[in-house]
Amino acid sequence: MIKFNKEQLIMQSVQGKVHPPVMKRQYRVGSDGRPWILPATGGITYNFQIGDGCMGLAGDHVEPGVSTKNPDPAMDMAYNTLTCVGNQAKVITGEAKGTVGYVTGKHGGIDHVMIAFEQEVLEKLTIDDQFLVKACGQGMTLTDYPEITVMNLDPELLNKMGIEEQDGCLVVPVTKVIPAALMGSGLGSDTMLSGDYDIMTRDAKSFAELGLQELRFGDIVMIQDHCNDHGPDYCQGAVTIGVIIHGDSYISGHGPGVTVLMSCRTPKIKAKLDPNANLANYLNFKK
Repeated sequence: MIKFNKEQLIMQSVQGKVHPPVMKRQYRVGSDGRPWILPATGGITYNFQIGDGCMGLAGDHVEPGVSTKNPDPAMDMAYNTLTCVGNQAKVITGEAKGTVGYVTGKHGGIDHVMIAFEQEVLEKLTIDDQFLVKACGQGMTLTDYPEITVMNLDPELLNKMGIEEQDGCLVVPVTKVIPAALMGSGLGSDTMLSGDYDIMTRDAKSFAELGLQELRFGDIVMIQDHCNDHGPDYCQGAVTIGVIIHGDSYISGHGPGVTVLMSCRTPKIKAKLDPNANLANYLNFKK
């Protein structure tokens, strides 16, 4: 078990509601100059959840499960910042009231928190439904690894991820290792305690070599030479671990999004390739 400051962590209530799809314009222009009209962010996505493929969809930045936010801007900032991947979210309205799901990611720009619920719950939800999240995880520090910054990670999830300790390092199971050069939209953010940043997928050679077509919602990935202890920064030898939270994109500089879970400026984090490194397995999620 990886030791952390469990007794010092705070659990607080934050609340959001389903945020429906919105269109400020109909067309999105792809990196090839073609205009597209496609489903995108928001709403309740019934047929794609964590564990499902996020590439090649007839959509742009598709979010799995339920997309939520708080309509009050200040409350929404707290909702997006304090909520962590793996936190429990309870339905507090409507026909599905009392059922529980899990936070699976945070999408910057649109400022959505995504929540996974079983299919029978999704069928009962409406655009008007609200969710109470027991937010816990921000402020986590690892007792034996002070160099590693942890964020956006539920403390119960940490020790379900199959992380091993070897020679003073953490060995984290991941499905893919992503070169720093492929990271795009989201660079320049001043913090990664909310939101995400994107893996660019328009380069055919790297796409094929890395097997990016295999990426799934909920996959745990490593990003090489990127430090995210504050905003994303190129740093040789740095390592970032994150989770895939939304689907691919046709837009230049965009692609599947990564919410950061941990980062280190020195190579204190190692990757172990494992096709089972996905939130659906760690949360024992059944569609």
